[in-house]
Amino acid sequence: MLISMTEYTRNLNEGDQAPNFSFTNGSGATCQLTDIIGKSRAVVYFYPRDFTPGCTHEAHDFTLHYIKFKRNDIKIIGVSPDNEESHKKFRDKMKIPYSLASDPNNNIAKSYGVYGPKKFMGREYVGVDRSSFLIGNDGNILKIFKKVKPAGHAEEVLRAFQITE
Repeated sequence: MLISMTEYTRNLNEGDQAPNFSFTNGSGATCQLTDIIGKSRAVVYFYPRDFTPGCTHEAHDFTLHYIKFKRNDIKIIGVSPDNEESHKKFRDKMKIPYSLASDPNNNIAKSYGVYGPKKFMGREYVGVDRSSFLIGNDGNILKIFKKVKPAGHAEEVLRAFQITE
């Protein structure tokens, strides 16, 4: 079955305003991206699923470098289709100190243009593309990383924010 890209794709570009969304932070409070904007910069990273090898590696890397992000007032928000219960287990097991947003209907992913057709081993399906968006204090997208490789991505994001410490 061929899947139409136009059904899912929204084109966001660097310089565009980042779409707002709600999420539950690590303390269980409901927040919005706009609660962060104006106070901090942010990295919003999309990943397919909790507990898979690549997603676990990426979460571990962001956790490993978390103190550098925090020291430079950069909030990290991971987004996947998993529910809050899965996120809680993932956060607890991986000791993740930042927020994970639950996106079960892929509305956040669709608003960022990272949900759509994918191919793996000859099979076509619809899912979340591993991507990251760096967002400035003004709410504009500073940089977009598409087709992210989990290994070393947190360092790549730090370099893009010009953090070298």
